[in-house]
Parts: sequence; structure tokens; C-alpha cells
Amino acid sequence: MPLVTQVRSLSRFLFLGRAPDGAAPVVQRDARIDVIRGLALLVIFINHMPGNVVAGYMPHNFGFSDGADAFVLLAGISATLAYGGLIERRGLIVGAARLAARIWTLYIAHIAMFIIVCGVVAAAVTRTQNPLYVEAINIQPVFSDTFEALVDALTLRYQPSYLDILPLYIVLLALFPAIYFAVRISPAGALLVSLSIWQAAIWSGVNLPNVHAAGWFFNPFAWQVIFTLGIIIGRAAQRGVVAPRLPWLDVAAIGFLVFAFVAKTASGNPVGIALLNDWFDSVQLGSDKTNLAWSRLLHVVALSWLAMRWLPSGAELLHHSIGRMLAIVGRHSLAVFSTGTVLAIAGQIVLAETGFALGPQLLVCLIGVMLLIGLGIFLTWYQSITLSGGTVSAEPSRRGSVQSH
Repeated sequence: MPLVTQVRSLSRFLFLGRAPDGAAPVVQRDARIDVIRGLALLVIFINHMPGNVVAGYMPHNFGFSDGADAFVLLAGISATLAYGGLIERRGLIVGAARLAARIWTLYIAHIAMFIIVCGVVAAAVTRTQNPLYVEAINIQPVFSDTFEALVDALTLRYQPSYLDILPLYIVLLALFPAIYFAVRISPAGALLVSLSIWQAAIWSGVNLPNVHAAGWFFNPFAWQVIFTLGIIIGRAAQRGVVAPRLPWLDVAAIGFLVFAFVAKTASGNPVGIALLNDWFDSVQLGSDKTNLAWSRLLHVVALSWLAMRWLPSGAELLHHSIGRMLAIVGRHSLAVFSTGTVLAIAGQIVLAETGFALGPQLLVCLIGVMLLIGLGIFLTWYQSITLSGGTVSAEPSRRGSVQSH
């Protein structure tokens, strides 16, 4: 397809929501979704054990975004391909029912994690006589007023540290039908509304309540922007939209990633412009995660564009063992994320009790990653003996993809 035609088709999709003339949705397995999600889940696990040496080599030290940003973007893409496709085939009522079932599953998983984490920390405090673990995970309310803390946890108004991603996902999935129908009408218009809500929330300080903090750590009014971007990408896959070859945009995306790398790894202000001193200090400490700093959003956009342009969407990523393992982890995201969160909190306790010695740090990270990969392999095997016919594909589940030609 000529470049001019590709750009014209992309413009029609972005502004009018229309598919290119004669285009057919791509329904091949898109390994990128599961591979990148698997990598993001492992990164989140490592990052949930702050202070370990491996965390110093995670992506957030070399750019503005991290595993959480990728997780939310992929959540939007996957929701569109799964529930958006269901809405298109069987209507809103059926799609909404399936969404409600998924939201309920996420809610139960979150509450189960809350209870298990409280148990792990309580056991650690009993064994070590170190009450600081209660403060580190922010579960003091559970011990000071158990009933009130449980009520607040059940209503998502209380989220201990590291237990804040699933509540965000629950809210975003609840918003999915409204965002999806807006994207169907005009992806660009939906994105403009999304950006406006985000900036209005920052200006007014709006956030959902967390009774034991200033608000939700992941402000849904801000993070819905990345989720909306994911829905737009998923909708493009539904409509068979091609990512055009635009070398200047590739260069711009790479240039921004290089700039982010320099900004994060430099000591002080690398450009020497005095007006930017405070900004460089802030991003080197960490771009605003609660309200989604612009630097994080642009970093995600740059990475997403390059992934769509240059990563193969088919089985090519699965030719190597690393790709296959990451895909297996990514296919079972809820189980892996929940298990990884509990393991990371247990890992924090082990690291503290061993004085953050290098050997235990490496061992805890290695064992944790191996357990999560093993969990993915087990769940894949279990599915293979319980699904109809007794077999399951070794490749990621069927996905749409945005192709680059």
C-alpha cells in the first residue's frame, strides 16, 4: 500500500473512526502483547522489592515510564480485542456481562491478595519482632481497627502499598464501554476528551479517596489516558489499520527515548539551561506516577510506536526461548501479577532480614522470577488438559495486531 494511502487511511480512522477501504482486521496471533506483558510483570515484581541491586537495572532507571505504564496500555489493547470484539459480535449486553464477570474476578483477586499480604506481614512481625514491616507495607490500620480497615479495603478506599494496580484496573474496565464507544465514533476526539479529563483532574486535584493516604496512588482520572491509548490501538487492529512507514516519526521516537535515557542517567542538568534545573531534578527522582507526568505519557507513546513499527506481530518473537517464556507469563497476567505481589512483599522481608547482602538479593530475585515463569508454565499445562480436546496452543492467545508495511 502506498505511503500516501496509508497516511490517508490512518487519518480517516483517527478522526472519523473509519476502516481503510478494503481493509480486513488482522486476526493472527500477536506475540507482542503477551511477550511485552510478561516482561512488564517480571519488571513489576523486581520493582516491588526496592533496594535490591537488580531493581537498579530496571527500565525506570533509564527512561520516564516503567512496567506499570506498559501493563495499563496493554490492558486497554487486550480489553478492546476481547470485549470490544464481543460487543461488535453479540451486542453491548453480552459484552457488559463478560466485563462484569472479569471485574468481579479482579476484585476477588485483590481482596485475596490483601488478606494474604496481611497474613505474611503479621507472620513476619511475630517471628522477627520487628513492627517496622507493618509500616513499610502500610497495614497499620488492619491491626489498630481491623473491622474498619476491612470495610475500607472491601470498598477500595484503603489500599496498602503495592496493592494499588488492580483497583485501578477495576475502575478502568468499568469505564471501558463508554471509552470504547467514544473511540468508535472518533479516536482523536476520544483522546482529546481523555486528555482534557486528565488535565482537569490535575488542575483541580481530583482523585479517588484513600482513607489512609492523600488519594489513590494511581489516580484513575489520570491513568485513563494510557488506557484510552490502548483502546485506540486495539480498535485500529479491529479495523485493519496499518501503521504507516514514517521514518521521521521513527527518528523522533528514538530521539525522545535517547533524551529520556540521558535525562535519567545524568547527574544534574545535562543541557545546562537553568530554567530546566528543577525539571531534571524531578524526573531523576522519578516522574510523577500518581497523576501521570507528561514525560511518562510521551515515553509510552514513543515505545508503543516503535513496537508497532518494528516488532514482528506473528510467531517470530517465539522462536527464542526467552520470547516463549515471556509469552507464557504474559498469558496468565492476573495469576502471575497476584503471586508476584505476594512474593515481592515476602522478598522485601527476606532482604531486610539478611541485611540486603548481595547474595540473598540475587537469589530472591532469581527464585521469584523462576517461580513466576513456573506458574505460567503450570497454568498453560493445566489449561491443556482441561480445555476441550485436551490441547492448547503453545502460542499466545489469538490477538489482533496493528501491522506495519
